[in-house]
Amino acid sequence: MRGPVRQMRGIAFVVVLWLLALLAILLGAFALLARTEHIQSRSLFDSTQALYAAEAGVNLTVFQLMVPDPQQRWIPDGRVYPFTFDGAEVEISITDESGKIDINAADSQTLEQLFLSLGVDPLESQRLADAVVDWRDPDDLTQVNGAEAPDYEAAGLDYVPSNQPFNTIGELQQVLGMTPELFLAAEPALTVYTGQGRPNPAFAPLEALRALPDMTDPLARELIEMRHQMDASGGGPVATLPNGQPLMVRGGTGTYSIESRATLPNGAWTRLLATVRIGSADASDIAYTVLRWEDGEAL
Repeated sequence: MRGPVRQMRGIAFVVVLWLLALLAILLGAFALLARTEHIQSRSLFDSTQALYAAEAGVNLTVFQLMVPDPQQRWIPDGRVYPFTFDGAEVEISITDESGKIDINAADSQTLEQLFLSLGVDPLESQRLADAVVDWRDPDDLTQVNGAEAPDYEAAGLDYVPSNQPFNTIGELQQVLGMTPELFLAAEPALTVYTGQGRPNPAFAPLEALRALPDMTDPLARELIEMRHQMDASGGGPVATLPNGQPLMVRGGTGTYSIESRATLPNGAWTRLLATVRIGSADASDIAYTVLRWEDGEAL
């Protein structure tokens, strides 16, 4: 009988070892799951905290843009305004929309110059500029180098020009010949909120400045650097446009693009992009009206 008993004990010992191994695997999986959930919860908490800090940046920006004293008011020309909110480092960049090119108002020459400044060859720049005008104009007549419904059909596209003003900048991606890369490069220079075809140099970002006549990239960068050293009264270095006109902080539309980036002490960050108009159309007590709002992902 000793042989069968020893055999049964051996089997039991093997079963116990397998059970211990299984328990170890289950405990390991549970620990890994708990750690993963902790990391996910921490990431969600960090992204939410950073987002609220970025939103606080937008609200502070609106407040600063409404300060009565022009010497204290923030200047919406792309310069960075840093501040701290609940332990987060927030950086604000504001651009008055008048510094951009309204794609519903710009003529072919301005659009062509914009595309040229982004590295597009002259012929394709003409085609794109005319295609943009053809998209927004109310008729079916084709510009010299433009594109109307038959051209979109010939290209195999399942849509045609709307023949009405652009509702958003993103709609520009549908224009025949527009590529994702070119759209991303041109987007910072464009708006649909001003009705102004030429950018105001006092607030224009680099991409819009380069679309001005006789402007070069080095000169545009120099103008921006000098502009950021000027205060609201125009004090500081005197910047001059290619036509000899002095660059002055003036004009503006009351509509602003705001980039608010919040970084937590642990390095997690998020970015918020908003376009706002100070006040509201119905003359209510609303401080500002949101025209565009994009939350960036926290990293």
